[in-house]
Amino acid sequence: MNFISGFLKGVAMGAGAIAPGVSGGALAVIFGLYDKITDFIAHLSRDFKKNLIFFIPIGIGAAFGVLIFSRIIEFLFQNYEIEVRYAFVGLMIGTLPSVVMEADKKGYKPKYLIPFIITLSITFLLTYLENNSVIMISNADTSPVHLIIYGLIVGFGTIVPGVSASIILMYLGAYEVVIGAISNLQIVFIFYIGIGFILSVVLFAKLISMLFERAYGFTYYAILGLVLGSIISIFPGFEMSSYYFMNLLILLLCFIASYSLSRYVSSK
Repeated sequence: MNFISGFLKGVAMGAGAIAPGVSGGALAVIFGLYDKITDFIAHLSRDFKKNLIFFIPIGIGAAFGVLIFSRIIEFLFQNYEIEVRYAFVGLMIGTLPSVVMEADKKGYKPKYLIPFIITLSITFLLTYLENNSVIMISNADTSPVHLIIYGLIVGFGTIVPGVSASIILMYLGAYEVVIGAISNLQIVFIFYIGIGFILSVVLFAKLISMLFERAYGFTYYAILGLVLGSIISIFPGFEMSSYYFMNLLILLLCFIASYSLSRYVSSK
């Protein structure tokens, strides 16, 4: 993977991590980076120099995606939410074949469908609860302890595919706090959020890396269920109108682009 490819994937993951309803972890799976990231975080001393060189462009891209797109994503979701969701769905569907290939890398067994169905069902349940719950809009607490908790949530949503940290933060009324801290570079807020983020990522990366080592097929199919569920959960629905047909065109174009790119990358 060259620098530009890694950088662009990082940008998408960073933007996805702060986009409402989108999972940064799901994007990492789709890009074929998820197991590499969790293994690197869980075993920092193993091939450290080689892994560092590999992840530098991804890390730079992710930081760029979060910092630059925090305002852009906020603007797009406020003004063009339907179009953005259709674009995300198209991009994610286009790479699903490569994700399935990665899941079957060590062989396929029918029993792998059990964790897949379980996690897919969990995602459907969470989506149902999300659509039938009232999002809290009260002012969130900005004490250091609460900011660390917000960071823990962001880390959890980043490392666990299919979980949108943004939606959880919206329930808590803290989404604007986190986005505002990032987009306005509020260093103190970012510091405490960063502490929680790092703690959460390291903890869950170690757990998932252990699962990959001991039960690769079961773990990957469980993650695949979360990813597929996350794609379905962000789909905004369809109506018989020219507006929605234009959105279908957006979805199709994004699907073709991501499918072609994933095929190209897989052939390398």
